[in-house]
Amino acid sequence: MPHIDLNADLGESNAGNPVADDAAMISLISSANVACGFHAGDPHDIFTTLKLAAERGLTVGAHPAYRDRAGFGRRFIDYDPAELADEILYQIGAVDALARAAGTRVSYVKPHGALYNTIVHNEAHAKATLDGIAAFGDLPVMLLPGGLAVDMAEKRGTRVICEAFADRGYNPDGTLVSRRAPGAVLHDADAVAQRVLDLATTGTVTAIDGTQLSLGVESVCVHGDSPGSVEMTAAIVEKLTDAGIQIRSSL
Repeated sequence: MPHIDLNADLGESNAGNPVADDAAMISLISSANVACGFHAGDPHDIFTTLKLAAERGLTVGAHPAYRDRAGFGRRFIDYDPAELADEILYQIGAVDALARAAGTRVSYVKPHGALYNTIVHNEAHAKATLDGIAAFGDLPVMLLPGGLAVDMAEKRGTRVICEAFADRGYNPDGTLVSRRAPGAVLHDADAVAQRVLDLATTGTVTAIDGTQLSLGVESVCVHGDSPGSVEMTAAIVEKLTDAGIQIRSSL
């Protein structure tokens, strides 16, 4: 049966206030990217999310970030690469400890925010991120298709899970439209659901200029912190189910 993975960023509370309805999102998706505390999340809320993910049988990923709670991890930080590698290792280890206590484990890593976007083109930070992951263990890494991090990971023999974004605009070169630019985030649930169905069946997505991009992804990210995100994700699930597409992790 044709299938696609749906992932979402979860555990991103701030001072005990969640930015997403984790329980509702967990009921709809197949993989959870769980915050590690550096951009959002605290141990109790992260553990609560991990227990929910374990109960639902979701695949759990660590979602490490630059150490930037004030900026929600969306600002570039000019780290020393060795320090960045150590902080990546620390974050994965922290979430994995909580995950094991919750009855699951970290099965992959998806960098967050500015780190995720930076390692597409910044060799030093891409290497540091991959070094931090490798220091923990042989975990797959979830990334945008193309870019330095993908090339470097594949040369190391690290499995890459390429993903697309359900509700983000794409530039013609396959990068994401900046959140500061028009068209960065899509809000039409029906259009987003159709886009995910297209990704699952043809592997293509339309860029903001009309260019058809061939992405060939294994996973699609749905953002739980956007207005109406639960309803949008439910529309995606309904569209995929009606088309006979199974929602499950590839791990």
